[in-house]
Amino acid sequence: MVAACACAAPAARAGDLPGPDGNYDYAAFDRGTGHLYVARATSVTDYDLKNGKAAVSIGQIQHGHAVLPLKGRTDLLVTSGDDDTVRFIDRTDGHETGRVAVGRKPDGAVIDERHGRAFVMNAKGGTVSVIDLASRKVTATVTLKPGLEFPALGQDGTLYVNNEDANEIETVDTAAMAAGPAIALGACTGPSGLAYDKSSDRLIAACANGKAAIVSAGRKTLEGLVAIGDRPDAVILDAMRRRAYIPCGASGELDQISLAGAGVPGDVKRIPTETGARTGALDARTGTLYLPAARFSPPAPGQTHGAMIPGSFHVLVVRPG
Repeated sequence: MVAACACAAPAARAGDLPGPDGNYDYAAFDRGTGHLYVARATSVTDYDLKNGKAAVSIGQIQHGHAVLPLKGRTDLLVTSGDDDTVRFIDRTDGHETGRVAVGRKPDGAVIDERHGRAFVMNAKGGTVSVIDLASRKVTATVTLKPGLEFPALGQDGTLYVNNEDANEIETVDTAAMAAGPAIALGACTGPSGLAYDKSSDRLIAACANGKAAIVSAGRKTLEGLVAIGDRPDAVILDAMRRRAYIPCGASGELDQISLAGAGVPGDVKRIPTETGARTGALDARTGTLYLPAARFSPPAPGQTHGAMIPGSFHVLVVRPG
């Protein structure tokens, strides 16, 4: 593992955005509208940042995980984990415009804009559902392994998917719609967040045991590991500024990894955040990050975390230097 410079960065927190109570997962920023969306337990929280309006809840879901704005449309694609569906929600008024049955426990998802389709990771089922966005039908199902987490699309069309149970990255040949070879991640355990950097043709995977795996996508090999904080759940790529951000929920830090050089990155800056801030979204134009968070009571014996304290949910606004 690379002994990266764990340099403390100046505080970059620029404020908080309040929101309704409830569990939270992935977030997405829509640059076209200036809205921030956060997938929640029973709905999507919508922040109109452009006009500075208060958060509103839209749609109805059952344990939301991924929320993705659809380019050129008014719909959001949301994975609904407890009823094995993907729901399409109109972002203007929250009404449901469509629902598609997928595999068991859909979690992460990614849009393939070039081909007008979405790939949905079914965590418990170990399959990938391919949805045609025009017809809103499943056109293919690719069988991988249970434990699927976040996906990323490579420049050659390969789909990469973290597998938190097998400690590897699964691959899919999206032309043939067939499983490809898996990429072993060595001492990385429980990989969750994943991002693909086109400029270097590398993947960055966030691992539950305090490591980030740097992977050559073209060679499909692990290049090395970088020390990060504890319990991350996302990798947020800032391609313009050549950075990857990893929010680490247990250690309360946002780790900034420089992607400017060749080889395994050796520069990691620790930006203080809060415990519970483990996912997020980026406004690529300004470089501002939005990290959902909440405060929790101490865990009971045998539990990994305590109950969310009522009224404590908020989104951290972070502007790294």
